[in-house]
Amino acid sequence: MILWFTIVTVAVAAIGGVLCVVLGLAGRRPSDLTVGAVAVLEVLLIAQVVIAVVAPLAGNPPTGSLLEYWVYLVSAVLLPPAGVVWALLERSRWSTVIMGIAALAVAVMVWRMQVIWTIQLA
Repeated sequence: MILWFTIVTVAVAAIGGVLCVVLGLAGRRPSDLTVGAVAVLEVLLIAQVVIAVVAPLAGNPPTGSLLEYWVYLVSAVLLPPAGVVWALLERSRWSTVIMGIAALAVAVMVWRMQVIWTIQLA
C-alpha cells in the first residue's frame, strides 16, 4: 500500500462520515452532497483495489496476512454502496446517518489494511 494514499482515503472517509452523521442528526435527508461524499470514497476504494493488485507485482508485497487484507478490502468496497442503496430506498435522516457510519467504518478498515500491509510480520 502507499502511505499517502492511505492517509488521503482515511481523511476523505472521516470527513465524509462526520459530514453525513452531522447532517443526518440535524434532520437532513440524503442529498447530492452526502451521497457525493460517499461516492468519492468509493472511487478511492476502487483505486485501492488496483493498487493492491499492482503493488506486489512492483516489489511491494504485504508483510501480514494477504487473506485478511483482501477480506478487509472487499468489505470496505461493499460498505459505501450498501449505505447509498439504503439511503436511496429509505430517504430519511437516519439513512444519512447510516451512510456516515459506513464511511467512518471504512476509515478504520483502511487504516487496518495499512497496518496489515506494512507492520505485521508474516
